[in-house]
Amino acid sequence: MLSEVDVFVSNYTLIDPEVYQLWVDGYPSSDAVNVLQQRGVCQQTNATIELLASDVLDHYRTYSLLERLLQAPTKLPSEQLAFQIEPQTSQMLVEMYYEFNDSVIRELLGKKLTSKSRKEMDEVAEKTGISIKSCRRQYDNVKRVFKAVEDMSGSLVANIKQHFLLPDELAKRYAVVVFIACLRFEMNKRKLQFLTFADVYHCAYSMMTSWTYRITGSEYFDTDLDREFLLELPECRVLLENEKHHKHLVCIKLKPILLERSYQELEANFRSYSRAILGIGCNLHRSRELRFFFMELIERCVEPWRQVNWTHSDLRNFLSAYTQCALDMDVLRESELRDAFDRFMKVVSCCLLRMYHA
Repeated sequence: MLSEVDVFVSNYTLIDPEVYQLWVDGYPSSDAVNVLQQRGVCQQTNATIELLASDVLDHYRTYSLLERLLQAPTKLPSEQLAFQIEPQTSQMLVEMYYEFNDSVIRELLGKKLTSKSRKEMDEVAEKTGISIKSCRRQYDNVKRVFKAVEDMSGSLVANIKQHFLLPDELAKRYAVVVFIACLRFEMNKRKLQFLTFADVYHCAYSMMTSWTYRITGSEYFDTDLDREFLLELPECRVLLENEKHHKHLVCIKLKPILLERSYQELEANFRSYSRAILGIGCNLHRSRELRFFFMELIERCVEPWRQVNWTHSDLRNFLSAYTQCALDMDVLRESELRDAFDRFMKVVSCCLLRMYHA
């Protein structure tokens, strides 16, 4: 009798996450072999150094061939037949390829994504201690994501997740980088250098959440701030006309909380603090003022408070009282103005509290 046999030939692609990470991090194959040897791979597997080197080279060739697909992640699982890769492995490849170092991306914030900026990656590598190959990969990834989504309407995070298959948290980090690039925030002045990527992410994501358009549609972009909201903010000058009443309410609220020295300092300088905060808000509808938003917060708010040695707790108590007392005043009874001031102060308070590295 003849037997029927089904034969299946597979070219299943093997991925070693440890070797892949070394490739992503920009290690030459010879350096990767040394790292793995130091980690005891040869002893664990009873392999010779020559066999390890051959295996690493084989993996490196595979990853180099995969790189073209990683640059267009949606093609990786469905539109190619050269590599058979399980969905979870495909997801791991994309996530690890698009992960970035905060220190590297901080150096890119505020810069135009041009060929000149890419040439500066050798300086970034030297400054951060990250390999030049990894720095260039991270730069190319940021530019690729930026070009793909900058003109798309709707949610930045959703667009990045859809086109690059990134997990939620990583997509948010890229969204913030795109947001800062689109609005051209000044991030390179010396006074801003103390801000880490985590600081900037915290502030910018708060802006994306609260100051962009609350409605969705093909004509609304996550890279645009709500114009009507920005134009409403100059009306908050009404608080300056009622400054004595506002100050009285704030001082009553803070007197039992603050130390006597801090309270007296606040009472003496309330006018300048209030004018600084409101002055920033009243000018945000102008593109130049918006671009220098972070610098304004540092120079007009953070530096004066540092000079009088406010604690982080002092600042938190002041911002809370300043906001709530204003919202309780009749001059903000108009719902649109009240909403605009509350919306403005939520973000400004979030930014100031994060930026105030006392």
